[in-house]
Parts: sequence; structure tokens; C-alpha cells
Amino acid sequence: MPEALDAALLRVRDRLLDADHLVRAVAAGRRRGLPAGLVRAEVRPVTLKAGQRVQVMTNDGSRPTVRNVLPGEELSAAVDALLAEPFGNWHVETTTETLQLRVTKRGEAQVHVSSSSSCSPASAHDRSPSHLIAPDDPLFTVLGATAAKRRQVDAFLRSLEATVDLSFSPLRIVDLGCGNAYLTFATYRYLSGLGLDVTVTGVDVRDDQRERNSKVAESLGWGDRVTFVAGTILDAPVDGADLVLALHACDTATDEALARAVGWRSKWVLAAPCCHHDVAAQLRRGEAPEPYGLVTRYGILRERFADVLTDGLRASLLRLWGYRVEVVEFVDSVHTPRNLLIRASYSGVAATDAQRAEYEGLTKSWGVMPRLEELLR
Repeated sequence: MPEALDAALLRVRDRLLDADHLVRAVAAGRRRGLPAGLVRAEVRPVTLKAGQRVQVMTNDGSRPTVRNVLPGEELSAAVDALLAEPFGNWHVETTTETLQLRVTKRGEAQVHVSSSSSCSPASAHDRSPSHLIAPDDPLFTVLGATAAKRRQVDAFLRSLEATVDLSFSPLRIVDLGCGNAYLTFATYRYLSGLGLDVTVTGVDVRDDQRERNSKVAESLGWGDRVTFVAGTILDAPVDGADLVLALHACDTATDEALARAVGWRSKWVLAAPCCHHDVAAQLRRGEAPEPYGLVTRYGILRERFADVLTDGLRASLLRLWGYRVEVVEFVDSVHTPRNLLIRASYSGVAATDAQRAEYEGLTKSWGVMPRLEELLR
């Protein structure tokens, strides 16, 4: 049942000030009709040489800021400043429970409190980082996920959390080239757990994957919210999406997914490219501009440079089509060498002449035509 927002925020405040039991808290999204000075905030206890502190990390959309504050008056002031921000969602983990708060369209609070896996305050402080989906969640049991896969899921969800406006609801998500759908299911599990109205569609060219994934969705009780279709990325019968995922789609399949996202004017895109054969082949056939011949003379260097060039051009093209783009590492390279993530948010801002010239100069210098440019034409 909805409750008064002020009272709900006081419940959040009590947990944030309890540094002995707080594990982690995240605020994100904004309330309808209110501009937000911050796009995200995270609060968690840390142990420093100087003693126990509470780390407050905020992001205003341009750069992050980190402060380590003392429990007591300094922490109270920092927490009150965060609670004054018009965040749309709060997710607070303590050693005993998880509190999730979502601000409704009417300005009321929907609050859900669930039990957390018990752990001592000391062990909670030592968890780095805490899990967005508990390792013993039934989802991982059904999927048979390994510890490495769980770490990859958690790293991806942190990038998702930092990208998407968690007050946006209903939220339509499409995972293009979903494969066995580990991250498809994890995305739904996490966002629905925050109280969001979420539907997810997974697309894969193999019909046996569609059947397998549909059975998993039914077994989890999500059959009406997480659905799957068989088809190619370009032709799958999907009407549109607010958030497009394209995770480890091979070679130009990533370009096809980005092109569909641009065509839908999707608000957010998260793409983790896989192999990059197309531009590598073009580099092999052409001549490198002076004085960069050494960069493409040797096969292994040419392949690695092709990876960088391909994703740089993808990011540039998304900017030309009105997206704000970041390219980040989303999981440690120990777990997978394909650990680059393109995060894009649609702003609608028109490209500048300088941005167009930058893209055209790069493609002409190296004599390449990215598949994504062909598709967007």
C-alpha cells in the first residue's frame, strides 16, 4: 500500500544513519516533473586506516564525487542532503533486511521490505562489492550459474543501474541476441525487485533457444512478463523498446542491434560487443595512413586496433544520432576478455559540425565503412 513519502524517507534515513548495520544504499532516477541535481548516489560503510567511515558517492551526470564522512553529525548532514534530492528510487541493504522505495506518479511511496541473508556487521562492511542479486537467489539455481557468471551478472547490473532512469515506468526492454538469456532474466529480476513495471523480450535466431528460455521464464513464474521470439536482430517482430540490450552479439550483429535501437529512438542502450571481424577485414585490404603503418602491419596488432576503431566509430555514430555515450569496462578482464560496454542515453541533441567532421575524418583516413553507418543510412 502507498504511504506518505516523508514518512517513508524517514525509514530510509534511519537505516542510512545506522552505520553498524548498513551494507549499501543506492538512490537513482528522478520524480516525475522534478529536475534532479544528482542522477545517482551510493552510500556504504568502509574501513580506512583512520577508522570506520561512511562513503558517499554521488554523480551529477558529468562526473562522480566521493566523500568519506564520519558517522554522527557529518553523516547526518550528508544523508539529509541526499534525501532532499528528488530521487525516484531508493534501494537500501542492511545486515538484516532490504528496503526498496519507489516514488509513485502521485508523489506517494511504495515500500517493500524483505529479509536479507544474515551476516555480521563486520562481514557486511567487508563485502566488496555487495550483490545486487543475492548469490543464493532461486534465479541462479534455475540457470545453474557459476560463481564467475554471477559476478558478471552483478557487474552488468551495476552498469544498468548507473545508466537507466529507475523512475521510468512502465519500462519495455528488448535483449537482441539474448542467447541463453542469463542477463535477460537477471535484468528482469533486479528491476522488478525494485518495484518497476517491467516487460522483457528476448530475441535469438535459434528457435530451440526460444523454447528453452520460455520454459525457464515459466518455471520462475515470469511467463507473462519475460517472453522470447525467434528471429534475426534486424527482422524479429518487436515493436520497440525503451531499453535495448545487445550483449556479446558477434561482429556486425552488434551494429544491427544498435541500428534497431536508433530506429526505435530507444531511451537507453547497453551493448557489449564481441568479435570485430568486419573492420579488421577492411583494414587488411587497405593501406594505413601515414605514419601509422606499424599499427596494422602485424596481424595481432591489426585485430586489436580494429576492436578499438570499431567501437570508437560506433560511439561516434550514436552521438551523431542524438545519444550521449560512454564506453566503460563492465567486468574485470579476468572473467572475460570481451569486457567493454557501450552505454548510451538518448538526448535528442543535434550533432555538431565538429562531431560530423571528426567521424568523417576518421573513416576516410583509415578507408573503412562501418556496418552501422550502412544500416543507419
